[in-house]
Amino acid sequence: MVKKMRGKISMEIADLINQYGVPTVVAVGMSYFIFYIWKFVTTEILPVLGATLTTLIALIDRIRMLDNDMIRLDQKIHTVMELQEQEKHGKQKEKENKNEA
Repeated sequence: MVKKMRGKISMEIADLINQYGVPTVVAVGMSYFIFYIWKFVTTEILPVLGATLTTLIALIDRIRMLDNDMIRLDQKIHTVMELQEQEKHGKQKEKENKNEA
């Protein structure tokens, strides 16, 4: 039964080629292929891309927040280090003043 169907379809395609020519039949086949791909992309891929875009935007926002946090922490560390250095210099000056006196 399947062989009869395949043979029938092959004969129909052969008849179309004989009647309209190879370029016309190939153009119709390509147009169906392009329509199928377009429909698949618009129904299957575009909705997934929309969800992915939302996730990407959320991740970029988180990265920016983390970057800002790192900048603030870096500033705090530098401030603490400067205060420690000033404290050390202050203690050294006090020792020098005591030694001189």
